[in-house]
Parts: sequence; structure tokens; C-alpha cells
Amino acid sequence: MAEAATVGRMTGRLDNKVAVVTGGGNGIGRATAIRFAEEGAAIVIGDRQEAAGAETVRLVEAVGGRAVFVKVDVTSRLDNDAMARAAIENFGSLNVVLTAAGVPHPDYVSGDIEPDLKRMRDRAPTTPARAFTEFDRDELAAVMEVNLTGTMLSLQACVAQMLDHDCARGASLITIASIAAKHPDAGGLSYGTSKAAVWYMTKVLARSLAGEGIRVNSIGPGFIETHMTAVVDLMPEESKARLYGQVPMGRKGTPREIANTALFLASDEASSFTGEILHPDGG
Repeated sequence: MAEAATVGRMTGRLDNKVAVVTGGGNGIGRATAIRFAEEGAAIVIGDRQEAAGAETVRLVEAVGGRAVFVKVDVTSRLDNDAMARAAIENFGSLNVVLTAAGVPHPDYVSGDIEPDLKRMRDRAPTTPARAFTEFDRDELAAVMEVNLTGTMLSLQACVAQMLDHDCARGASLITIASIAAKHPDAGGLSYGTSKAAVWYMTKVLARSLAGEGIRVNSIGPGFIETHMTAVVDLMPEESKARLYGQVPMGRKGTPREIANTALFLASDEASSFTGEILHPDGG
């Protein structure tokens, strides 16, 4: 009995923390917002889809958490500034950032598979070399603008608030890269290049922000069960078998599995991790 009395209340790993999650309306962002809330964090959910963001707020509240939604286009400096300020204005601090907003191609709309199907239908048979010579530079620019510049602007805005409100020390920034950052067969030219750049930026920021006590790490997921990979399930069986044959575990991962990785990096358990990338990718 005496031993039980000394144990006390179990605390969450993110008690008294405030987290900003971009791309929080679905997929990895939504799963991470919920997982962080389960461990005690208050959440600011940034997304450009209002209905999806509101649903994530409802799901966070359903597990006993606190959350607010801010409509954000991550390529807008003003939107990112408003999102970062919302953390301070609503919850009084800002300690964790996860940047899950991203696109695989310029026409991507989360939850709408038709643009993905159209790209598959319109893709003319060609050789890899010819595909490169015919590649549209505007596609690269559009994907980089969201995945790289959007990540940078979100982190800039949040770090500014951390420094201005004396909550930088012990903070954790987590970027979402991809196995495509290291393995060219895992993503197309635009997506893979953007995610490799996100990973490089993560390492640069880890060095730049270490003096302020801010840790910066990345997660490089494999094929995850999200809107972004839904089109894979509509591929010919031979193509799917070839794709999943590259994954030793033989399946897609889940957003919850990525959220658990993010939870580790956000928590004090990862206090010596900075400038690293973790790959929950099924092997």
C-alpha cells in the first residue's frame, strides 16, 4: 500500500506543452495532433481545409485535449505568423512544431483522388531519360513552394514566437521528409527533391538553433495509409506487388505509427536528438 501511494498520478509525456501541427486536417498531421493531445499537449491545427481542420479539433477534444484551428496556406508568411501567434494567444506558449503540410504534385487536393487518377491516365509511355527532358519546371517550382518553402515559413514564424516569448529552450521542431529524400525510386523528381531539401534544411536548422535550446529533427516515412497514397491501391496488381515488394514488412504504415515517432521526438525522451532523421518505413 505504501508503495502504491508513492507512485502518484501518471503524467503525459507532453503535459504543459503547446504544439503547432501543419497539415493537421488529415493523415499524419491529424494522427499526430491526436497523439500529442493524448499525452497532454494543447494543439494549434493549421490546414487550408476548414472542415477537415474542424474535424481534427473535434477528435482532439474527444480524447480530452484542447485544440484550435487556424486556416493556413503554408506558402503565406502572414498565414504562418497568424498560426504561430494563435499558440501564444490561446495557450500562452509554443514548445513543439510538426510540419506535415505537403503535396506530391501541383494538382494535389487532400481527399480528392481524381487529380491523381488524371495524372496516371495522362502519363504517356516513355523512357526515364525522355521523361526528364520533357519535365515541366513549373511542377518542380510548385511542389518546392509548398513542401520546402512552406516548411521554412512555418518554422520561421514559430521560432520567432518562441524567442519573443521565452519558450525556446527545450522546444522541438519536427519536419516531415520522406524515404524519397534518400531513395530516388520512392518518389518522383519534384517530390523527392523537395523532401531531400527539407531533410537538408533540418540539419542546417539543428545547428543554427541549438544555441537557443531548440532541437530540430525529421521523420522520413515510407508508404503510409493516407490520402496521398490512396492512388497506389488503384494501380494494377502487378505494379502494386512490385511496389510493396520493396518493403520488407510488406504493407503500408499507418499515420498513428508516424505519430508515435513524432511523440518521441517531441518529448524529453529525445533530449539529445537533434539534426537526425528517423525512418518508420517498414524496413
